[in-house]
Amino acid sequence: MARRRTPDGTTAIITGGSSGIGLATARLLASRGANVAIVARRTRVLQEAAALIGAAQTNPERFVEATSLDVSDRQAVAEYAHVFTQAHGAPDIIINSAGITYPGYFEEIPFEIFEEIMQIDYFGVLHVCRSFVPHMKNKGGHIVNVASAAGLYGVFGYTAYSAAKFAVVGFSQALRSELKPYDIKVSVLCPVDTDTPQLEKENELKPKETHAISSGTAAVMRPEAVAAAMVRALFTNRFVIVPGFEAKIAYLANRLAPGLLERYLDAKIRNA
Repeated sequence: MARRRTPDGTTAIITGGSSGIGLATARLLASRGANVAIVARRTRVLQEAAALIGAAQTNPERFVEATSLDVSDRQAVAEYAHVFTQAHGAPDIIINSAGITYPGYFEEIPFEIFEEIMQIDYFGVLHVCRSFVPHMKNKGGHIVNVASAAGLYGVFGYTAYSAAKFAVVGFSQALRSELKPYDIKVSVLCPVDTDTPQLEKENELKPKETHAISSGTAAVMRPEAVAAAMVRALFTNRFVIVPGFEAKIAYLANRLAPGLLERYLDAKIRNA
């Protein structure tokens, strides 16, 4: 894996691969000659996604698989890992893209939503890594856990989502340290708002202050652009992947001058 510079001939598993960033990444990897296995919960959508991924393939000898799986179910993920590795061996690439969100004012978000987001967005990542890492240790690989810009800076209206994504970033950083001796690289993808079906639902729920932050802070990205940034980072040692120029500026501002970014966002919230 350390010597690779292209996905050709690799095997990738993508959770949440039936739509959005996961699907865009699956199609891109298939077009670059990778074997692609996607997992998600909805069978019909999975079948449609598999057809799109198959159409993007450039090597007919590579496989495309689609499996209905709830990543929050630890036992189901473990069983999937056993079946997959028996059939294909250890994956070279894992992209944990499955996730949900629910913006709103803190005291109005039901407790059940906090629990569900943590179960899918954080524990889903944990379950997949726990099930596949033992198989990957002999050959190396790359794990990309999809977090969010809201996992680097707590955003108004995203108390449930930011908590889960901050957990993903912290988990990934610790896991990265542990897996270095096995040549397994770990990265986190931290995109801003991306034009996906999930964003459509988010926009219906966002408080006015959250809409104000989104407006003019960073342009909404296309999932294909986010996927391209992620794939470019494969086979490198980059930890935080921040796609988009404006998002990179915000990330650097938060790292170098967090007070400045906070004042900027506070002003947008007050204006709302």
